[in-house]
Amino acid sequence: MLELQEIRKDFPILAREVYDHPLVYLDNGATTQKPRSVIDAMTNEYLNVNANVHRGVHFLSQEATRIYEEARETVRAFIHAPSTAEIIFTRGTTESINLVAATFGEAFTQEGDEVIITGMEHHSNIVPWQLLQMRKGIVIKVCPITDEGRLNLDVLPTLFSPRTKLLACTHVSNVLGTVNPVADIIRLAHAHDVPVLIDGAQSVPHTTVDVQALDCDFFAFSGHKVYGPTGIGVLYGKRQWLDRMPPYMGGGEMIQKVTFERTTFNELPYKFEAGTPDYVAANGLARALDYVTAIGMSNIEAHERALTRYAREQMALIPGMHFYGSSDDAVISFNVAAGEAGRGASLIHHLDLGTLLDRLGIAVRTGHHCAEPLMHRLGIEGTVRASFALYNTKEEVDALVAGIDRVRKMF
Repeated sequence: MLELQEIRKDFPILAREVYDHPLVYLDNGATTQKPRSVIDAMTNEYLNVNANVHRGVHFLSQEATRIYEEARETVRAFIHAPSTAEIIFTRGTTESINLVAATFGEAFTQEGDEVIITGMEHHSNIVPWQLLQMRKGIVIKVCPITDEGRLNLDVLPTLFSPRTKLLACTHVSNVLGTVNPVADIIRLAHAHDVPVLIDGAQSVPHTTVDVQALDCDFFAFSGHKVYGPTGIGVLYGKRQWLDRMPPYMGGGEMIQKVTFERTTFNELPYKFEAGTPDYVAANGLARALDYVTAIGMSNIEAHERALTRYAREQMALIPGMHFYGSSDDAVISFNVAAGEAGRGASLIHHLDLGTLLDRLGIAVRTGHHCAEPLMHRLGIEGTVRASFALYNTKEEVDALVAGIDRVRKMF
């Protein structure tokens, strides 16, 4: 059981007020708040250790390089990757997926080849493949979802063909909270000799991830969704693929030797890390991973699942409540009908509901959540999304429920 009041002291922002109400921060699916240990580590590095990594013989550069490479090892251990050579620092999940789409796509696809994605993907796992489609003429196949908000695993096997080059799938839906059976999906894809990329942006903050146990070929996640800083993310890739993929960008650090006639590229992972990296943010990410590791991912998962179940039970008592998806994985997407008429009444616009909840100090996300194709499948324009983290409490859920009911009665 988490010591919530002690944990909340680690996050100073949670003590502030918004519009004269205590802040209830339930937009963790978009970004999490940062503990003091992360902020202090980054501040200390800027104040005392700041120097460009890998490129200097002087003390500060050597110290900054050590901290940066220790952060890479922390990430490797956290997701149980075989080697730090397979851990590439990026700006986030979006850049990680774009890197694979650009470089794997360049090396291994041609016109008419196929990439499989799913009907619940974030735009970050749709648009990069469409860019590849425009560039090289690939075909994108989409595994549909059921009315219950789960992948139609009866259809998925029929999508593979001899021209399928990659399957890209979210681990956890950022809208529905659906936890996809990615281990089974990976086994199915590998039976067809197809590598798999997993978007782990919404899974890494909530559960233990072991990339070797999953046997995924690529895995992407963002630091800011797991209590780390913005602008830092990770791409894990199996060496067998990374060695054969061309660089993503050219410049300093990713080279071994440059002449005007030709350039030879650096070893992994530096081949994919052109230019000065955000080494301070990498340190912050490592400290965030240390923080959740000390608490225990199993403890975090149990707390968040219990809180999500409680929230869903309490919200279900509100007349006119519409849920989308049924997962307990720290995300609830919903809309509410106006007034006392219940389900027969029109829905309150998600933007109106979110705006009025904000005036009560309750921060939720509204809109299509960068998943417009999923919204079209659900037949709606958008939802309100409450997403939970390790520091959220039942009292905050009660405030959300009371706020929704108050707003509903206003309409």
